[in-house]
Amino acid sequence: MKKPTPLFILSLSATLLMVGVGMIVALLPQQVHAKTGSLESVGLVASVFAFAYLLAQLPISALSDRLGAKRFLVIGYMLCAVSGVVFFFTETAGGIFFGRAVQGIGEAPIWALGPAILSLAYPSTKGRVIGTYNAAIHIGLTAGPLLGLLVASNGQGSLPFLIFAVLCLFAGLCVFFFLKPVAVPLGQSRPSFAQFVSLLRQRKTLILLLGVLLYGAGYGVFLTVLPVSLASTHGFGATAISLLFVVFYAAISVSQIVAGMLSDRFGQTGFLIWGMALAAVGLATFPLFFGHWAYIPLGFSSIGLGMFCVASIAELNEEAPDTLKGAISGSYYFFWSAGYVLGPLSIGAISSSAPLIGFGTLAALLGVQALGLVRVRS
Repeated sequence: MKKPTPLFILSLSATLLMVGVGMIVALLPQQVHAKTGSLESVGLVASVFAFAYLLAQLPISALSDRLGAKRFLVIGYMLCAVSGVVFFFTETAGGIFFGRAVQGIGEAPIWALGPAILSLAYPSTKGRVIGTYNAAIHIGLTAGPLLGLLVASNGQGSLPFLIFAVLCLFAGLCVFFFLKPVAVPLGQSRPSFAQFVSLLRQRKTLILLLGVLLYGAGYGVFLTVLPVSLASTHGFGATAISLLFVVFYAAISVSQIVAGMLSDRFGQTGFLIWGMALAAVGLATFPLFFGHWAYIPLGFSSIGLGMFCVASIAELNEEAPDTLKGAISGSYYFFWSAGYVLGPLSIGAISSSAPLIGFGTLAALLGVQALGLVRVRS
């Protein structure tokens, strides 16, 4: 009997986790608000997770290059399972915040080390497999809320948290029993901090990581500031906003699969530049479209973000030696998460008084980044 491939195991495990995340992500703010009656406390649900995720990213990824990525993946899934148990049993907002911190630490290796392992296991088709892995994550995020409605149609109850814990446990066991460790080719030296710093100081790498920061900002804005703005400027209701999330996740998933496959054949440069440019144009022009027609430019913008995402991960893993795959993937998601936190805060502050200026600013930054990529590669 043929053993399951690393791509299948990693994609299956990530999908299971993200289905669970999608089931609980809307319940946590509601439960915190019910326990505290404070909107400020609701904001901490996202902030605590992001802060823990950000702090854990680089240390875990760097250690994975020395000790092996598989063990950190398993630990990550188990920590996520623990967080689900905490959510299920806690009766206080503090317990939920603690669970979110544990979940943030747990998810850090899952997002970063999956691409690192795949780039080692599939060196000639890293774009295709990384695109498939990231698409699996977004498919899980799309399906999770729908399944959550079936389990808790009124948005109440704790059963989704228990299901989340079980899904994470099963995902961790899949990795533990079926993922074969990928070895670094013989003859390569142990990773060094000097090597890592030298890689980060390269102009090409710095420009690319700046783009990742902006990609994270765009991703965060799409999920937070943009839906609120569309409700007031385009008359979007709850159903229309839910459909926006479906369009966003579906566009990113499909574009990552397609761009990943094509980048293996034609190189990453075109997908980096045109992905960033498409994201900028879509975000700049959506105010010109009335009502639900805004889905068209926003869909193209989502496709652009997906193209840049898969091409940038593949490019960074191509530049890094095999001994630094974990560290460079961790750096990628460190910059992504920094943008994910700072982008909505800054664009939201501008958009609260002038929505067109806020989104126009982000579109302009994305456009400048596309020009920067053209210049550094010309």
